[in-house]
Amino acid sequence: MAEFTAVSSLDSTFYTANEKQHRPPHLRSHSTSLSSKGDPQETEANILPDTADQPDSDVEKASFDAKPAFAGFDPSSFPDGGLQAWLVVSGAFCCLFCSFGWVNCIGVFQAYYQTHQLSNYSPSTVSWIPSLTVFFMFAGGPIWGKYYDNNGPRYLLLVGSFLHVFGLMMASLCTDYYQFILAQGVCSPIGASLIFYPAMSSTGTWFFKRRALAFGIMAAGSSLGGVILPIMVDRIIARSGFPWAMRGVAFLLLALLIYANLTVRSRIPPSPKPWSLMEFILPFRELPFSLVVFACFLFFAGMFLPFTFIILSAQHDGMSERLAAYLVPILNAVSIFGRTIPGYIADKSGRFNTMIVTCILSTLLVLCLWLPARGNIPYILFAAFYGFSSGAFVSLAPALVAQISDIRQIGVRTGSLFAVVSVAALMGNPIGGALVSSEDGGYWGLQVFCGVMMGVGSVVFVAARWSLAGWKIAKV
Repeated sequence: MAEFTAVSSLDSTFYTANEKQHRPPHLRSHSTSLSSKGDPQETEANILPDTADQPDSDVEKASFDAKPAFAGFDPSSFPDGGLQAWLVVSGAFCCLFCSFGWVNCIGVFQAYYQTHQLSNYSPSTVSWIPSLTVFFMFAGGPIWGKYYDNNGPRYLLLVGSFLHVFGLMMASLCTDYYQFILAQGVCSPIGASLIFYPAMSSTGTWFFKRRALAFGIMAAGSSLGGVILPIMVDRIIARSGFPWAMRGVAFLLLALLIYANLTVRSRIPPSPKPWSLMEFILPFRELPFSLVVFACFLFFAGMFLPFTFIILSAQHDGMSERLAAYLVPILNAVSIFGRTIPGYIADKSGRFNTMIVTCILSTLLVLCLWLPARGNIPYILFAAFYGFSSGAFVSLAPALVAQISDIRQIGVRTGSLFAVVSVAALMGNPIGGALVSSEDGGYWGLQVFCGVMMGVGSVVFVAARWSLAGWKIAKV
């Protein structure tokens, strides 16, 4: 066998031209072009499982004829465990508790502001606060992802920790609508975004075979945050008022973020490259990536509506204010299992397969349980079941991107995904609020919109799976 040599450019293939014939099947590109002799030539070096060559559709069982040029991208070089790897997961767990966990309890603030400080504003207007929270949480993805690829997670976490805590402290002093927008809708979520991306990307560098499980454990932090934080806010507001509720949350997040800054790190050294807009656009030339992003966009446009409006919807249908306040914690508590169990199953049966099943289940729950729900029991059941089914999305979406991407570009690609998703998050809640206003306070239109968007997103996930493996039964 010819001598193996590393290719210096990070945009080049993993192997030299003389070694292409020795590359394992799972590292061969699915994209080809014809040479002058009419023979197919490979044009990319995408780490993409080939289900035709490998029944399990994963690269962990592959054998290598040569040592890869970059040891960090050899599947066998991933620790997939050990003290350092699990410390990173624990720190990432805290990051998602503080970032996505805070976003998961936005329904509490939609209900509180609409009946207190901002009671003279329409539901659609108030919903811009949680919408901007989710938007800024994800919109910076390409920028933070590129910075992460070039410099690692350290400074992103430091700056993000400061902005997130500072924004919540300032929210405790707010009295006017524009002040809530700036503090809670802009400053705090930008900080949360800076925390979220490096935690997610760093975790992916330590795990390969158990990546979906690690992502599930990490994502469970957001669910736990969604359980503790709304109850904490509700109890402190009742005892000490809104300002001290926000300060109390800020101090708790500060303690967790100190630990996260000490433990979250990437296994792969930064690989500085010039900034280029095309770097964010080129992944969309790949059909599987484009379909995954489009599916996430559609699904996300509906996914957060129950988080935002379930309390108000339940109160509209007769549930007491006190009991309705626990719907969001119930939803997030069950989603702890929804973000870990599907992750474990996905590593065994296929990440695309698992994502499709959980997305279809979420759609059915919205249209068949939330839509006709009247009374306490149906709402509690919906919150529990929906928490489980929708919980898989947060942990599996980045795992899908990692499965069809070069690990060296995972920061940029994951950032591009969530930047597109942020637009869906920005428009979802205001559209839902406008539908509530058009129904004179009814929630039928919002629920149908939610279910339809998630259903169409599920169909596109099926198309993404088809683009990888066709219609055959396989682990994808």
